Amino acid sequence: MTATDSHQPAATVALFISDLHLQAAHPRTTQAFLDFLQTRAIQVQQLYLLGDLFEYWAGDDDLETPYNSEIAAAIRQVSSAGVQVFWIAGNRDFLVGDGFAQAAGLTMLPDPSVISVAGRRLALAHGDAQCTDDLAYMQFRAQVRQAQWQVQFLALPLAQRKAIIAGVRKESQEEQRHKTMEIMDVNAAAVHALFDATGTNTLIHGHTHRPARHLSGAGDAIRTRYVLPDWEYDVKAQRGGWIAIDAAGVIRRFGHDGQEIID
Repeated sequence: MTATDSHQPAATVALFISDLHLQAAHPRTTQAFLDFLQTRAIQVQQLYLLGDLFEYWAGDDDLETPYNSEIAAAIRQVSSAGVQVFWIAGNRDFLVGDGFAQAAGLTMLPDPSVISVAGRRLALAHGDAQCTDDLAYMQFRAQVRQAQWQVQFLALPLAQRKAIIAGVRKESQEEQRHKTMEIMDVNAAAVHALFDATGTNTLIHGHTHRPARHLSGAGDAIRTRYVLPDWEYDVKAQRGGWIAIDAAGVIRRFGHDGQEIID
């Protein structure tokens, strides 16, 4: 190895994204995701989708919709190329089931999950379960995550489910106008409890749409929380990005333009 080679960055082994809110009405965001899969994700060993990949998911029978089928097939191309693809449900697509997982060739993970990548032990979550200050949302979340509620909801006709979801989304948007950003952000105590429960010192999550790297603690007890960005390429002020871990265990953040974000 030459001196020049020794300064080459290690190869990326894992990528993390969340909150793309994919929908047919946002073609540029959709294309950005498809490009990401073919130019970046297909080159790594593992891809982690940490929730809210879709704007909403009404049930796996909605896979027959051409748009949803296209997204599943695009992910399947990556997994068929040898990339391990993992999924953690978000608050918009928690009804994704085995049908979608099989169509996309991915493995579903519980929220939270603990993984090991490049010698690093990490906790992964969508992030909504830690927004404990938003009492109304936490009550709603507890209801819709119940197995019995989901069975009853999925038994409804698909069109009816979509109509209900549209109503809930409209109501949620109205409620958010009256909530502070602090209430909709993660609760510090809930985050520390998650670190304690998982026995990790590094957490990656999404949901809040407030990308950042947060440090807490001191010395050997430093804990690092990485927040993923949401994706929106159909507006002038585009948003997006991902987190990457290389073979040396180095974690890096990237923006919508593919440029590394230096903290």
